[in-house]
Amino acid sequence: MREDGKFGVFDMNEDLKSRLLALVVSCSTDLPEDIEVSLNQGLAKAEPGSAEALALQTILENVAMARKDRLPICQDTGTLCFYVDAPKGLGRQEFQDAAEAAIAEATRMGVLRQNCVETLTGRNTGTNLGKGSPVVHWTESGEGRGKVTLMLKGGGSENMGVQYSLPDDRLHAGRDLDGVRACILDAVVRAQGKGCAPGVLGVAIGGDRATGYEESKRQLLRKIGQRSPEPALAELERRVLEEANQLGIGAMGFGGRTTLLDVFIGWRCRLPASYFVSVSYMCWCCRRKEAVL
Repeated sequence: MREDGKFGVFDMNEDLKSRLLALVVSCSTDLPEDIEVSLNQGLAKAEPGSAEALALQTILENVAMARKDRLPICQDTGTLCFYVDAPKGLGRQEFQDAAEAAIAEATRMGVLRQNCVETLTGRNTGTNLGKGSPVVHWTESGEGRGKVTLMLKGGGSENMGVQYSLPDDRLHAGRDLDGVRACILDAVVRAQGKGCAPGVLGVAIGGDRATGYEESKRQLLRKIGQRSPEPALAELERRVLEEANQLGIGAMGFGGRTTLLDVFIGWRCRLPASYFVSVSYMCWCCRRKEAVL
């Protein structure tokens, strides 16, 4: 702090870096309460002594150990996705610099696995930094107070994402919510527990191919049980969740009563020629945290 009581640029950046480092550490090591509660509810419904019960019990023990020892919940610490609602006066490059410094430090600490690989050479950057990493979604609040939300998106669950273009003759799915329902349930059946079930689904109707996936991932920031403000989508979320959990896929695909923890559906406007349904699969390790800026 300067003699006049104001923060200099260096001090502001160091404070931002410290906040973001704390956010990264918390996100990687401390599972959100709503996810943990939902996993416990799944364990309570599981058949005693079943493979599903053992899987869920092991998952919950792992969650507790990671929190206690401040270690990554999962070895795949995932793609770092920042959703920034920037306060007035915070510049994009200032945030980027602080975020990259925090990520490099978290990697050095072992809170993040060295997870960033250059696609053309196969070389690991060693810092989780590189072209396109981290991912930053930027909006401006226009006020003096903002927030940043971090989501860590694992590769196994990312592999289970899928996008449909309606109408789909294979699924007998038309351009309506019944067609959307068919797509979502097909995505669950295709996954068969891969991507570390029980999962959380983020779904987007509409948009183009890129923005559809972007919107579907944004849905994963919602808390368990937080229904869509659109009544028709809220009802579809409830119905698909119930039907998916009757498929018998269960935790890790071992069979059982909890295949999904929740389903979140959003939408965007589309072109008349296109009707995309984008499904982003999130594993049980649904890591998301937010901090005030």
